[in-house]
Amino acid sequence: MNYPSCEGSSLGRRTMACVSAVALATGILLPGAASAQGRQEGEGRGEGRVVLAGNGPGPAANGPGPGCNIIPPLASTGTKVDISQFPPADSLTDPELAGPVQLLKSGKFDIPIEALTGINVPSGNPRGTITLPLFKGAVKTPSGPKPAWYIILDAGNQDEAARLGVNFSKKLPNAGDAARPARRQADGTFLFESGVVDFSPNRAVAPGSEDRPFPPSVAQPGSIGDADYSPLVNVDGIIYDAPVVAAAVEDGFINFPNGNPNYALVHDQVVAIDPVNRTVTLSLINGFSFGKPVFYISTESSDPTVSAIEGNTFAPRLRRIEVGIDDISRSAVERIFIATNGEFKGGCNNPQRQGLSAALLDGHRPNNTFGGIPTTARDYSPVWDANLYEWTEDAIDKGYRGLLTEEFRILKLARDGYITGPNGAPFGSAGPVIVCGVAARLN
Repeated sequence: MNYPSCEGSSLGRRTMACVSAVALATGILLPGAASAQGRQEGEGRGEGRVVLAGNGPGPAANGPGPGCNIIPPLASTGTKVDISQFPPADSLTDPELAGPVQLLKSGKFDIPIEALTGINVPSGNPRGTITLPLFKGAVKTPSGPKPAWYIILDAGNQDEAARLGVNFSKKLPNAGDAARPARRQADGTFLFESGVVDFSPNRAVAPGSEDRPFPPSVAQPGSIGDADYSPLVNVDGIIYDAPVVAAAVEDGFINFPNGNPNYALVHDQVVAIDPVNRTVTLSLINGFSFGKPVFYISTESSDPTVSAIEGNTFAPRLRRIEVGIDDISRSAVERIFIATNGEFKGGCNNPQRQGLSAALLDGHRPNNTFGGIPTTARDYSPVWDANLYEWTEDAIDKGYRGLLTEEFRILKLARDGYITGPNGAPFGSAGPVIVCGVAARLN
C-alpha cells in the first residue's frame, strides 16, 4: 500500500488537512489488492453510512432509483398507444436530432444504446459497460521495451477518428507537451518513448463528516502514472486519447475474459480484459450534457484526490494543460461542472441527487454535467477542465438546490450568486483536468 505524500499540490490538499499514514493505518480498514464483487457493487452502502471505496469500478451506471439511473423511459410513457406504433428516433438518421446516439462506434455496449426510448431497460441488469478493442503496443523502459496495453477513445484528426470509430476533437492538437511522443510500429500499434502506470496501489476513498462529506477524509488513487505518462499521445502529428488500461506485463498476467480481474494489474474501470481476443470491457458512468443524459469513461486526471474519487489514473503530466480558457483558439479543454454539495439526502431514491457529497456517501457516481460533446457542439474535448461549484447556504435554505444538467443553467446560477466555487471562492476552474471519453448520448 502506498500512502499519499503531503507534499505538492492537489485539490484535496487545498481543501483539507493531509491525512497521515498513521491515521490511515489505524483508523481505516483498507481493502485488499484483489477485487471483491461486494465492494464493486456497493455492498454495505447506505445513506449516512461511512463508505470506503476500494478497488474496481464501483456501482454500475444502470443503478437503482432516479438519482443513480439516467436511462430514459419509453417514448410512449403517458400515451394510450404501444411503443411499437412509434417511429424510430430521429437521431438514427441524423445524430444531431433528438434520440440516442452511439458515439464510440468501435465499442460494443451491453445496453442497446440505439434502441433506447423504444425499450424498457430494467435497473441493474445489464450493468452498463462497453467492450473496446485492446491494443498491445510497447513502451521503452530502462530495462528494454515492455508491453503497453491501451485503448483509443478520441483522435485530433477527423479522418483518423472516423477510421477508428472514435470521437473527433478539434481541440486535442492544442495539448502541446502534455501529450507524450510515440511512433507507429509496422503492425499499426504504438511504441511509446516513455511513460508507465503503476496499478498496484489500493484505491481508498472515504467521506469527511456526514454533514459535509466533501472533501474526503481519505483519498488514495488506485493507479499512478510516472512523470512521463499521459493518455494523450502524439503519433505522426496526430494527438490521440489512448489511455493505458493494464500493467506492462505479458498476456497471461492479465487474462481475465470473464471478469474479476486483478486490480493490482489493471485500471479500476476494467470489468473484464481478454488479451487473447484483444478486447477490454469497461464500466460506463452517468453524466449529462446540455440537458441530455450521457455515458462516459473516466480514465485519468491531473490530481490524486480527483483520481481517487473517480477511480482513474493519476497522471501528473496532465498538469501541463492550460485551464480556465474553455473555447478560445489555443484551448485543449472543455468544461465539466461538478457539484461539491449537491442534494444527497435519500441517496439514489432522490431524483435531485447530484455531486461529490452524494457520491462519497452512497458510492454511486455524482451525475456530473459536461459542456459540449459530439453531436451537440463542435468544441468537444476529452480533456475536461474541472469547474467545481458549491451551493450557497442561502440557495439551500430557500430550497433552490437540485439537479443541474445544462451548462448555461449552471453559469446563470453562478452569475446570480446561488452557486460559487468551493468554500465561497470565485466560480471557475478548480485546476485539475479529467480525461473522459464520451461513449454515448442516451436521448
